[in-house]
Amino acid sequence: MRFPHPLIEGRLILRYKRFLADILLPDGSVVTAHCANPGAMLGLKEPGSRVLLSRADNPKRKLAYNWELVEVAAGGGSLQWVGINTSSPNRLVAEALRDGKLAPFVGYDRIRPEVKYGRNSRIDFLLERDGAAPCYLEVKNCHLMREPGFAEFPDCIAARSAKHLYELVDMVESGARAALVYVIQMEADRFDVARDIDPAYDRAFRHALAKGVESYAYVCRMSPEGVVIERPVEILTPPSCHAAEA
Repeated sequence: MRFPHPLIEGRLILRYKRFLADILLPDGSVVTAHCANPGAMLGLKEPGSRVLLSRADNPKRKLAYNWELVEVAAGGGSLQWVGINTSSPNRLVAEALRDGKLAPFVGYDRIRPEVKYGRNSRIDFLLERDGAAPCYLEVKNCHLMREPGFAEFPDCIAARSAKHLYELVDMVESGARAALVYVIQMEADRFDVARDIDPAYDRAFRHALAKGVESYAYVCRMSPEGVVIERPVEILTPPSCHAAEA
């Protein structure tokens, strides 16, 4: 996923009301950018942080800028670019599926986004091919890092995401395939659920694994020019966590 135009550098003044961020530009002007991220953004919203913005495609939109990247020492490690735009992972996965770069999902010839399923939900991608069960693929954005190299999800209570896990279980029990893909928009070498932040999501995740829902985590190569899914990393859920709780 290449950015269509050069990104604009600035310094974060304040992220507020979840979806707004005031940014100081090099010429001394201040703009309000759209922050496409409903999460807590732990460690990513320190005032003064170097950020990169894209211009909105729609000239009539109220906010002319989108906040795309922030440079932080994630988890106390080296400075790196971290993607904060939660709409990016679906585009990244769509590209990777199209190009056959996600090995567990190669061979499907029909890829449909945003398909209704379950209890008034939509699956990010429904993968289909003749003679095989459909695959329900849910995509999650990951940008939480509290120790170097160790990515985690979620960064806040994620009740809606937990609900989706139970619905993926329903799909497996109906005879379909179901999978989670965590897109890590930063450099990392391992991943796990942040069970201390959201124990309910952890329970849902363990239940889903025990019932046959697959899980994968991929890190992205981040740069001001673009973002691309690069390689899989290990998910460190302990073996004892794979058993569903009573």
